[in-house]
Amino acid sequence: QVQLVESGGGLVQPGGSLRMSCVASEIIFRLYDMGWYRQAPGNQLELVAAVTSGGGTTYADSVKGRFTISRDNAKNTVYLQMSSLKPEDTAVYYCRISRRLGSVELGDYWGQGTQVTVSS
Repeated sequence: QVQLVESGGGLVQPGGSLRMSCVASEIIFRLYDMGWYRQAPGNQLELVAAVTSGGGTTYADSVKGRFTISRDNAKNTVYLQMSSLKPEDTAVYYCRISRRLGSVELGDYWGQGTQVTVSS
């Protein structure tokens, strides 16, 4: 069965950095699009960053220039490098993978969610 296991969250001071990882199993990793989402209390779920199976990336305007998404297909891992962190980055972060056939989404899987807290 498919598993997405996240790690790397925790408490960090404003201006600091954090690196999130998400490891997938039981899939042909290179065929999937990958994304990181976050949700703060009372807020909507927000797409933070995404990388397609072809390697293209997109970012939310709020994190452009500060966050970097990357993938290592050999390790079945997607990363989110977060730098210059702000208190408003505080949220539960979720890894998501999805499979497409052209523009049609075939299905998706979610990680367990990991708390990131940016506070002094």
